[in-house]
Amino acid sequence: MKKGETILSVKNLSVSLNGKEKILEDINFEVKEGENLIIMGPNGAGKSVLLKTLLGLMDYSGEIKWKSGVKIGYVPQRFSPEKRFPLNIEEFFKFKKIKKDKIKELLDSVGLRDAGILKKTIGEISSGQLQRVLIAWSLINDPDVLLFDEPTAGIDIGGEETVYKLLSDIEKKKDLTIIFVTHDLSVIHKLADSVLCLNKNMVCYGALEEINEPGMLARLYGHEIKIYKHTHDRDSIFK
Repeated sequence: MKKGETILSVKNLSVSLNGKEKILEDINFEVKEGENLIIMGPNGAGKSVLLKTLLGLMDYSGEIKWKSGVKIGYVPQRFSPEKRFPLNIEEFFKFKKIKKDKIKELLDSVGLRDAGILKKTIGEISSGQLQRVLIAWSLINDPDVLLFDEPTAGIDIGGEETVYKLLSDIEKKKDLTIIFVTHDLSVIHKLADSVLCLNKNMVCYGALEEINEPGMLARLYGHEIKIYKHTHDRDSIFK
């Protein structure tokens, strides 16, 4: 994919909790237009904090510079409504003050073509359907950049594959820039142009070939990990 201008530049970024505990320290990276950046690391590494900081939801020191006029969509890590949650899909989208035809168009773009889906409540649809709804929600304002915080969390393997394919299709159709937080190393060969390895500090950053060097991922996860690419079933697995 042809890359354009820099859409996001991050320099010397640090985030502290209550001004004391450092959650992120001295993070530096940039993202080009049309690029897919995968952010990976163990639990507690600060991945979700980084996304929230990029969205302007947390205080920080350093520099975050988005390209002027950029529009950002965001899919959160987890949204688990109760089964009795009364809001239906149509009502959920109308919070954004969009018409029914636009809602149907957005749902169709993520593969939700069931005529009855609009009247189903948020609490009664499956986790995979809910994830598609959230992705459709993130597309409402025709964003230039999509931020995903572990969008396959709580979804089975079949659902994961569907979400990955959906993201790939959306990226191609809309020529988006994607920043994707994940624990799943198998997603790297599916989507990544570059990878940021995060564990409060920046452990590694660069193209897949660079971060797959011996010992690099061991520094990130504390034990040896290798990423393999395959041509059947899943594109890649990890050991």
